[in-house]
Amino acid sequence: MKSIEQIHLGQNGPLVSKLGLGCMRMSSVWGGPTPDEKESIATIRQALDEGINFLNTGDFYGAGHNEMLVGKAIEGRRDDAFISVKFGAIFHNGAWLGLDLRPIAIKNFINYSLTRLGIETIDLYQPCRMDGSVPVADIIGTIADLIKEGKVKHIGVSEINAAQLWEANAIHPISALEIGYSLADRQIENELLPAAKELGISVVAFANTAEGLLTGEMKAPLPAGDYHSHFSRFQGDNLTRNLEKVEVLKQLAKDKGVTPTQLAIAWVNAQGEQIMPLVSMSKRSRLPENIAAMSISFSAEEIKLLNDTFAIGAILGGTYLQR
Repeated sequence: MKSIEQIHLGQNGPLVSKLGLGCMRMSSVWGGPTPDEKESIATIRQALDEGINFLNTGDFYGAGHNEMLVGKAIEGRRDDAFISVKFGAIFHNGAWLGLDLRPIAIKNFINYSLTRLGIETIDLYQPCRMDGSVPVADIIGTIADLIKEGKVKHIGVSEINAAQLWEANAIHPISALEIGYSLADRQIENELLPAAKELGISVVAFANTAEGLLTGEMKAPLPAGDYHSHFSRFQGDNLTRNLEKVEVLKQLAKDKGVTPTQLAIAWVNAQGEQIMPLVSMSKRSRLPENIAAMSISFSAEEIKLLNDTFAIGAILGGTYLQR
């Protein structure tokens, strides 16, 4: 097994790899085709071999398919894997219907997840987001009860604001905040990231390439039917001007002999010891490049160049989560 840097998840929490494996793209989430399952399982197992133990899934990814896939991949290797599960999203035929964060629903969700994963305890359990329909105290309190029952070890939260983070942590210590964070999406630096740091909560940062914007492979205009075109940052003049900024990233990547994607991951990794880049992949061929990104360092001048180019608000249009 190769060595990859580890960090404590939260204050004095469990040791996890500083690079996380997002498993969402191993299932059909938005109604598209399901990737090759054998390759996905092989990717998870090779990631474990490389020392990446943080596996991120959701009970709504592929209507349970993703959890079953992860369960197959970790069979016989439970101690090698740290399993993070999101819950609360309701889908039908690939269409988003809303959230169900009622305590009675959470108690139902957890048992289905444990069965699909084939495990007795979920390492990190977290609502996928909050919508105000159920008090934060009821949601976090219910998960705390599941800890007492031995079904959960640690509590995480995802896509919430700073006030909610403070409230949740006051009810029960929160180990991790899962949130979108990249050069193109830096809004959390205003309030949410400082709150997490003050509370000693680790940040699991997904969408490091801002849904493909920072890969250096996107061109304007987008092909007809491209799902990115539903989001304002990828539309018309917004995309053209955003890609002009990406040229800076591409040139720096060329100068350093790496890819823009690697630089995007490396920048997130460089933002702090308690920040974990969560990278989605479904093929083993992606592992070496993404692991190598964790070893990329920046000079002060390079960091300034990137931070100035991609200052908060520099990318036009809403985040990839917004229309």
